[in-house]
Amino acid sequence: MKFRRQRLDEVSVNLTPLIDVVFLLLIFFMVSTTFTRETRLGVVLPEASGLPQAEMTDQVEVVISAAGEYRINGEQLVRADADTLRSALLALSREGTDRPLMITADADSSHQSVVRVMDVAGQLGFVNITITTQEPATD
Repeated sequence: MKFRRQRLDEVSVNLTPLIDVVFLLLIFFMVSTTFTRETRLGVVLPEASGLPQAEMTDQVEVVISAAGEYRINGEQLVRADADTLRSALLALSREGTDRPLMITADADSSHQSVVRVMDVAGQLGFVNITITTQEPATD
């Protein structure tokens, strides 16, 4: 009796799909990784404990409410935008930009409202700009 020998196929592992998966994972991790490191700063705001300044009669006072409304020397502006603020301060700047400009902002008013007043006043030539503060509460 003659038995046939079984032919043995060569055993091999196909690495092509494995390499494809590794490259896809590499691309996925490269895309999803953030390379910028965000840092956070701890900001401690200073308290003002200086002597109060003598009140000047010839000054421009801008009061900013919590809602972002402006009052210039007691008169409320119609709108709370930069153009209205500029036109109101322009009328006062004709009397002289060397006059002190005092900004009084509510604690709940936005930072943008204060910066807008400072920006418009600086563009019109006001150089003596002060911001009012209150003394820190003593415990």
